[in-house]
This record gives sequence, structure tokens and C-alpha cells, in this order.
Amino acid sequence: MKKFIIIMFAIIVAVPCVLLTGCGNGSTDFEDSSEITVYTALEDENVTEYLELFSAKHPDITVHIVRDSTGIITARLLAEKNNPVADLVWGTAASSLLILDEEGMLEPYAPAGVDKILPQFKSGKSVPTWVGNNAWETVFVINAVEIEKIGLEASDINGYQDLLRPELKDHVVMPNPASSGTGLLTVTALLQLNGRETDNGWDYMSALHENIQQYTHSGSKPARMAAAGECIVGISFGFPAINQKKQGAPVEIVFPAEGSGWDLESNALIKKSDINPAAKTFLDWAISDEAMNLYSKSYPIVTNGKASTYEGFPDHDPVEQLIENDLAWIAANRENILDRWTRMFDGKSETR
Repeated sequence: MKKFIIIMFAIIVAVPCVLLTGCGNGSTDFEDSSEITVYTALEDENVTEYLELFSAKHPDITVHIVRDSTGIITARLLAEKNNPVADLVWGTAASSLLILDEEGMLEPYAPAGVDKILPQFKSGKSVPTWVGNNAWETVFVINAVEIEKIGLEASDINGYQDLLRPELKDHVVMPNPASSGTGLLTVTALLQLNGRETDNGWDYMSALHENIQQYTHSGSKPARMAAAGECIVGISFGFPAINQKKQGAPVEIVFPAEGSGWDLESNALIKKSDINPAAKTFLDWAISDEAMNLYSKSYPIVTNGKASTYEGFPDHDPVEQLIENDLAWIAANRENILDRWTRMFDGKSETR
């Protein structure tokens, strides 16, 4: 896990203190039992909206948020294994939580209402060590104006193979899988779709690399870059893609014909010598009906099986868009996959 430790220091506190009481100087060394430290990879705007609801219901609990991309949050948690700072993890990839679970870092806890969560969306242990909130998936965000300048139309891009078109050289942006959960779920989808026991997936990524302009730190940035005309195709995920379209950007959103890679935004209690009861209160709320209703506004699949109010997804069942995904295989092979990817492709990565 040394790779994660090397990149662990790029952490930011992303939620404004005006939503929280007692923010002080941003320290995460708290003594007050009503204060909890929450690590999350949720999008900034989601965190703000969700915490307003939690704070209204539990004004006695002060929530200190540490927010970054999935890979960075995972790195920090692993580096802090012997001296944990976080009380819980909220909205971070299940594939990462499987790694933490294997390391013995998660405290089993069955949040109130966990029986409503579909079995495939929580750990299989009798007392779960992690519980999913919602699923997110790979999409392509295509600038419909810019693509015409190279003699193509947005409708020419339907699947992964279309991203290899020579006209797209230096016009595709995707997330770096070492820092971005969206990048990782896309890379592991390509490996699984092309036969994970072969090199076919790596051969595809080598060909795609010829068209890559940049690998970004976050999974949402390619959507913003495509919307701004800074690239023609951004490989991203549904929430920021559809937000850009709703805000009037000249983009088309394509869910790849071969199927979308995916992961679960999930929650877990961190194993510590003294578990803060407020952390359990937060985890209960995080899968409550009111929280699920909020998730469903931004994500097509929520883990309690209820219909989503997410607008902008294709008319078919969103679950049908997802590839057959082996999260346990991803967790077991993550370090090797990231090592190989970095050796082959990291030269075009965004610097922070």
C-alpha cells in the first residue's frame, strides 16, 4: 500500500464552516464527544446539501468534513491505520472500503434500517462492515459544438471503441484511477469487459492513451472541461455530466453501449479504541429514508431499491446499463492495477 501513503497529503476541507459549528482552525484533533470527523469522496455540492439536512435533525452534533477524491481519501485512511483520525467514512467507493475491511480497519455496525438495503449493496457479513448508499457509473460527456470542428458529430460516439477514432487525438480527458474512483471504475471496467485474464484491456488503454489530452485528479473535472470546450470528450460520471447539461452547456451525454463501469458510494465505521456514539447516529441517518431521497435526486440507483427521481438518465432500467462488476476482484487487484497503469500512462496526469 505504499503508493497510497505517498499521495496521502493532498487533503482539503471542502465544506464551508458556516454549515458547521466549532470549525475553529480546521484541526481534526477533537475531544468533544458530540464532534465527529467524517472522511468523504462525495461531490462538494452534495456534501453541502446533505449536511444541511443532517444538521437540522441533529443540531447537537458537529460534523468536521475532510473531502477529496476516492484515491486520496483511501490513501489517508490507510496511512492513519495505527492512529485513526476519522470516525467514519461516508460516500466513498465500496471497492476502497473492501481494502480497509481486509486491513481490519472497519468496525462492524448495523445501522438502523440496514435491512432495507438490498443484499448486493452491503457487505455480506452478519453484522455489516460497510453499507452502500447509491451507485455511480461511467459516462462520456461530448461537446457537441467542438466535435463538429474535427468533422464528427456527437452521435458518432456510442461506445469505448469510438474513443479510438484518429480524429479524437489529444481531445479526450479522463480521470486518473490512482486518485479518482471514477477513473478506477472505468479502468477496471475496461479490464473486465476485455477479459481480465488477458492483456486486451491494457492494449485498449494503450490505444486510448494516444487520444488522451490529460488524466485529471477528479472524476467530475472531465465533465466540466468538456462543457467548457477545453476538451471534446470527457470521461466522467452521471451526476456532474447531467448537471453541466442542465446548466446549458452544449454537451451530449453518452452511456457506453458496452456497459458502464460502476461502484457504490458507501459508509463505514472506523475501528478505534473509543467509538463515538455520534458516529453511529450519523451512519443511521446516512441510510435513512430522507437521506435516500436526497441521493436519488443525483444518482439513478439507490441501494434501498426505491425508484430514483434522477433526471437525465436513459429511459431504460439504469441497472441494465451497469456491467457485471466484481468489486472483490477490484479490491484484491487494485494496487497491481494502479502500479501498472501508472508505469504505462502517468505522464499525461494533471499535477496538483
